[in-house]
Amino acid sequence: ATGVAILLMGKHKVDFQRNLDLGDYVEIAHVDKLKFTGKKMEQRAYFSYSGYPGGLKTKKWQELYQQNPGKLFRQVVYRMLPKNKLRVGMIKRLTFKD
Repeated sequence: ATGVAILLMGKHKVDFQRNLDLGDYVEIAHVDKLKFTGKKMEQRAYFSYSGYPGGLKTKKWQELYQQNPGKLFRQVVYRMLPKNKLRVGMIKRLTFKD
């Protein structure tokens, strides 16, 4: 995922500039065959909070991976990209091949 984030940002290029979106398109094949080290699948979780009491929802990586492995991988890469206006354009260049 870190390699994909670097390609999307364009950090591998000689003319890299942080304020310009010069990254490449990245296509991932066989996303359902990803391997995770350690106990990430059981221990890591994503949280969403609605703002209301009792509104905290938790999903473990294992549940997300079984439902849609591409969506999990997209979330992992999305959180590695810089938190600015260019992030949306960068993540749009990430596609999955069936």
